[in-house]
Amino acid sequence: MKTQEKSQLAKQGSWARRYLFSRNHKVIGLQYFFLALLAAVIGSALSLAMRWHLAWPGSQVPLFGEVTPERYLALLTMHGTLMIFFVLTLAPQSALGNYLLPLQLGAREMAFPALNMWSFWVTALSFAVMIAAFFVPGGAPTSGWTHYAPLSAIASAGPGQGWGMDLWLVSIAIFCLGSAMGAINFATTTIKSRAPGMTWTRLPLTCWAWFVNSFLILGAFSVLLAAAIMLFFDRHFGSSFFVPAGLVVSGQLSGHHGGSVLLWQHLFWFFGHPEVYIVILPGMGITSHLLSNFSRKPVFGYRAMVYATIAIGVLGFGIWGHHMFTSGISPVQAFAFSNLTLAIGVPSALKVFNWLGTMLGGQLRFQTPMLFSIGFVSLFITGGLSGPLLAQPVLDSYLHNTYFVVAHFHLIMGMASLFAVFAATYFWAPLMLGRRLSEPLGKIHFWFTFIGAYATFIPMHLLGMAGHPRQYAQLTEVHYLQPLLPLQRFITWAALLTTAGQLIFLWNLFAALLREKESEANPWQSTTLEWIPLAESGQVQRGPYEFIPGAASDFDPQADPA
Repeated sequence: MKTQEKSQLAKQGSWARRYLFSRNHKVIGLQYFFLALLAAVIGSALSLAMRWHLAWPGSQVPLFGEVTPERYLALLTMHGTLMIFFVLTLAPQSALGNYLLPLQLGAREMAFPALNMWSFWVTALSFAVMIAAFFVPGGAPTSGWTHYAPLSAIASAGPGQGWGMDLWLVSIAIFCLGSAMGAINFATTTIKSRAPGMTWTRLPLTCWAWFVNSFLILGAFSVLLAAAIMLFFDRHFGSSFFVPAGLVVSGQLSGHHGGSVLLWQHLFWFFGHPEVYIVILPGMGITSHLLSNFSRKPVFGYRAMVYATIAIGVLGFGIWGHHMFTSGISPVQAFAFSNLTLAIGVPSALKVFNWLGTMLGGQLRFQTPMLFSIGFVSLFITGGLSGPLLAQPVLDSYLHNTYFVVAHFHLIMGMASLFAVFAATYFWAPLMLGRRLSEPLGKIHFWFTFIGAYATFIPMHLLGMAGHPRQYAQLTEVHYLQPLLPLQRFITWAALLTTAGQLIFLWNLFAALLREKESEANPWQSTTLEWIPLAESGQVQRGPYEFIPGAASDFDPQADPA
């Protein structure tokens, strides 16, 4: 953070008022960033404990001890929840968006600064409630991050389904409220707070992604909030939204009447699949932005990229049913959801071709942000290729709930999104932290993570095709799965390699924070407003990606009147 900005913050009051309960979008963006980083550390530790147990079942897991089947399910549930909600949703949208959106729009602040502050603290409260689930009697919930009814609706159904499940529901309800508050701010800021001359066709593609995402969040998290409240009522107030009649639990007949377990699946996946695009759309915007910058070329097909972003947002609400092909939906419904799922591949493929078109013939600069951006494109393509396979009801009936699905969504939703976050962190660190991260360490981090991601998740496709089910703590006693144990161990070693790369990133990040020297004003020779303030006229003069390939000064800043 620059010296002038520090002096402005100093005028705002006490230390707590400036840094804890600040209404400054930059401070709030950094708060979200480090909250997501904390969640990522915890979630990654849980995943390593699961991987260790799968590779060497029966052994003592370092720092975790014995992993019983119910404890394994608790680790799985909390790993999925922390990574999807508190890392993949917060880091690309809430953290980077909060810091950068007003700057790229030429706005002084988010539209509702107080609401922005409250959205962070509501989210932080949600995180604290979620972590508390580890420490209550019975421990964390064991019904997976999807929490299918009726298992999740009956408090006596198993370990962790009492207090732990209640805390999960309360945490998610709070998280939905915090996310909605943030989404309202993002949408209003984009519509109302653009600088003069910042027309819709001059918006950086990052801003388009955060803007479309705000509507996805409002639609998807509103449904999840309602579903969580309904499930809580089923658990404690005798309602029957999701619990069918005639259910016997521990030898006793349940008092519920006429609920539908499929209703929970419909509501959850109506949130769950838009959540995939809530996670990935900011990554798409960041990648488009960075590929143009490091190719020294305008974005290929800017308008087509905008339309593709909007199309993905709209179509994302119509394909939730492909998660339910094995649940008993009619073949007509399955056919409709299958075709809609294939249709969303069109704007996604358009983005891929435009990214390649942006790089084609460019003067490529292979610095760390560019490497992670190319890595995003690679992982997005690789993970996306298995999507059309899972969109076919016949194939999905075999591959559903196997490691093939785990590989698919970790590549396209987990690793690709994280690559975009890493690219953004290296690119905007001079702006956000006042210091550049080390380039040599950044490139080592990239290769560890890139190789580790492929070595971890590509073999999972083979496990899935062999019929290895997911969410089981131990299957070595199953005859046809015994030969797959060496592959599980290879995946675990690859996961440890990937984790080693993240330790390099953490060292790089915190070493940069401890350095005194501030970075130069525009180290990447970028064109957008976050690097170069508005000119004296206060007008935005041109589009966001005005690069002139081959020229001595090959970029025209948006605010430069020349």
